Amino acid sequence: MLPITVTVCLTGIFALMLIALSLNVSLRRRDLKLARGDGGDEALQRRIRAHGNFIENAPFCILVVLALEAVLATSDIIWLVAAAFIVARILHAWGTLTASIALVAPSMLIQHAVMFCAAIWPLIQSI
Repeated sequence: MLPITVTVCLTGIFALMLIALSLNVSLRRRDLKLARGDGGDEALQRRIRAHGNFIENAPFCILVVLALEAVLATSDIIWLVAAAFIVARILHAWGTLTASIALVAPSMLIQHAVMFCAAIWPLIQSI
């Protein structure tokens, strides 16, 4: 069986983050008495965007870590990649929720750079 310890940990952490972001949207909708949509509320729009961006990107972060584990990259590299993804996703969510481009831009740069490097490794190993 494939040792996927880091993937399992990352999946658990991201699941907890997804729950928090989803609840953040739901609680704001409850406060505004909205069943769906954003009602033109800027705070709710930011919450929806933070949740949406997370769900768009987190699964691919998990898949890249799984690919690294599948090609048996060193444990230190895998943990470093996972930690970078966690930091990037936290910074992005926080930056989106607070409308801080000073957090959003670096978080996406971190994620894209790590994703690119981590995606290349399994490709090289599989050739």
